[in-house]
Amino acid sequence: MSQILRLRGRNALSAFRASKLSGSLSSAVPRVTAVRAEFWHFVQSGRTLSQAETQQLERILTYGPAESAGTASGELMLAVPRIGTISPWSSKASDIARHCGLESVQRIERGVAYWTLTRDGTALSSTERAALAPLVHDRMTETMLSSFEDAARLFEHIKPTPLASVDVMGGGLAALARANREMGLALSEDEIAYLVEQFRRIRRNPTDVELMMFAQANSEHCRHKIFNADWVIDGKVENTTLFGMIRTTHEKNPRGTIVAYVDNAAIMEGARVTRFYPRDSGEYRYTEVATHTVLKVETHNHPTAISPFPGAATGAGGEIRDEGATGRGAKPKAGLTGFTVSNLCIPGFEQPWEHDGYGRPRRIASALQIMLEGPIGGAAFNNEFGRPNLVRK
Repeated sequence: MSQILRLRGRNALSAFRASKLSGSLSSAVPRVTAVRAEFWHFVQSGRTLSQAETQQLERILTYGPAESAGTASGELMLAVPRIGTISPWSSKASDIARHCGLESVQRIERGVAYWTLTRDGTALSSTERAALAPLVHDRMTETMLSSFEDAARLFEHIKPTPLASVDVMGGGLAALARANREMGLALSEDEIAYLVEQFRRIRRNPTDVELMMFAQANSEHCRHKIFNADWVIDGKVENTTLFGMIRTTHEKNPRGTIVAYVDNAAIMEGARVTRFYPRDSGEYRYTEVATHTVLKVETHNHPTAISPFPGAATGAGGEIRDEGATGRGAKPKAGLTGFTVSNLCIPGFEQPWEHDGYGRPRRIASALQIMLEGPIGGAAFNNEFGRPNLVRK
């Protein structure tokens, strides 16, 4: 018989961060006087765990500051990974549990329980909760719940919906534009026109799966999709594409490179150096080998602008992946992260030249949010992987 456990963890915030968050919450809802945050773990197992197994699981999930979280009081706001997804933390924690002999543990997820206290002790209204929610969770990667019982939704398996199609043969642009809004594909007008033209050419309607795949492959992730588009300067179409122009320097002077423009990383020619590592026998020896340098740049503009911490973190992850994909023996060593933003407009420290008059879409984080969360996100992924992040700016 399967089982879902709820295990309380330790403090999720240091005293400094808790005080900072409390101030932000009080600014949004003045009658909020304090907040406490603690980790909660939700465990799905294939059968009921024995007492010994439960104790072992609790030891695995005991981390962070030694002091306990104290007595739970106040009104609960529970932030958990977005329903229907499996968080990166879950993947690691679940693997650790199974490697520790807890084979029946199928999945572990982690949430943060925020307990808010109000000046008059009364419950928060729905309007007040809505005002506080953006301050305690990431709307892109997390879901807000009001009770621990609701956390069981993390492990629900939704029955797949049947394949559907969009009637572009009969409805044309209007049908695909409606599907674009309803499915959240974020296709531009020229992309909608392109799809309608192509599916009419092959005389059939697109399926919802095809449209979703196209939307992901052509997303505004980093503008890679336009690299091989026509390059027009002052109304004149150039002989090469944008990416072709970028490659020109290597075509004219290819010396010193082992790999260039093959995948998403390059290898610069190195030298023969003496390296110290174990042989097949387990004995360490010095060996002189050719050692080249892997170079990689990852742009995560849109993800970082939408959700700075995970956006920058997954950017670092993509960089590490591409370095390793250059070939056997590629070993990531160190990383750098850099950010270019507009005026920070730090509250209480605004500068004479700063203004925020241009405006921005609501889905985009402010420059200050990006600089407060993005560098930490990039460094966090690097550090967890074991690759030092040398520069954050």
